[in-house]
Amino acid sequence: MAEHLALAGHEVHVLAGMPHYPAWSVDPAYRGAWRRTEQRGGVTVHRRRHTVPARQSGLRRALYEASFLAHAGATPPRGRFDLVLSQMPGLAGGLIGSRVAARAGVPHVVVVQDLMGAGAAQSGIAGGQRVAGIAAGVEARVLRPAALVGVVHETFRERVAAMGVPQQRIRVVPNWSHVAAPAADREETRARLGWRADETVLLHSGNMGLKQGLEVLVEAAGLAGPSVRVVLLGDGNQRAALEEAGRGLDRLEFLAPVSDADFPDVLAAADVLAVTQRASVLDMSIPSKLTSYFAAGRPVLASVAAGGGTAEEVLRSGAGVLVAPEDPKALLAALQELAADPARAQALGAAGPGYVREHLGKEAGLARIDALIEEALGG
Repeated sequence: MAEHLALAGHEVHVLAGMPHYPAWSVDPAYRGAWRRTEQRGGVTVHRRRHTVPARQSGLRRALYEASFLAHAGATPPRGRFDLVLSQMPGLAGGLIGSRVAARAGVPHVVVVQDLMGAGAAQSGIAGGQRVAGIAAGVEARVLRPAALVGVVHETFRERVAAMGVPQQRIRVVPNWSHVAAPAADREETRARLGWRADETVLLHSGNMGLKQGLEVLVEAAGLAGPSVRVVLLGDGNQRAALEEAGRGLDRLEFLAPVSDADFPDVLAAADVLAVTQRASVLDMSIPSKLTSYFAAGRPVLASVAAGGGTAEEVLRSGAGVLVAPEDPKALLAALQELAADPARAQALGAAGPGYVREHLGKEAGLARIDALIEEALGG
């Protein structure tokens, strides 16, 4: 987004932390750095050091936010800005953005990717219930005075409005797909990864955190026969615990994150792509992996709560099926049904790229951000 704005001729500064996601470990190139200023794609990036908790709890997350608020809030970029745009989460970034915009007397625009108050309550993080109200209060403090609030899915609209943001200041600005279409030969990629032609590969990619409830995939692998392989690709603060829970399961495989160039081909090499969430997760986030899944052209198996934003997005795309969350038997049964009906699986997979072209294109997504900024600036 920032590079797009810079390419359009704007002077763009980004205030950010040190790279650490999804491993929740600071990138080796930045370890020991207190502050760093970089030029990336025409954008000036101002990085500030903060705590990075290896394990998640309500208290650790609070310290993570507080350390960034203290350091970055005391040393924001200097200049005469026309507009400040904050991405939420996190809370600290929203507070800093609100403060910088108020001091400069310019509009503050907030794009809500996840709702941290709801997330603390729904994700299962230790101590989450205790901090949910505090987090929701901070979110409301940031969102209420904002010139405009963008939400990445319409299921967020009512919750944001309940914080005191007038409906007329809320805009739906869905994320776009930034992943290229698969290019490599699918069978060659499977062979390279060691996946047999006669087995059904169920792949989950992305962050391995608490809200994903990935235990359901580990349990499904424990129930699976020799014709099924369950693959968890990526990293996250729950990876070690999941590996320990799955120790000795020969139908379960963990893969390290792959390069951006290889990622679309690995997704397309799987037979079915999994998105999972805890049963308690309803309206606090929409997994960004869905845009990549749809672009890969493989059917999506969603183990998520019916009626939540993720379920709505999967059904709207026509590219996947739903099963009850935290139910490994139901998940495995749905996988086997797709394996037994190749025509249905192919039709579901084919719907994904079409949905991306019509609704999740990069140009359309960035145009929505342009429109949000222009509206906030008065046209």
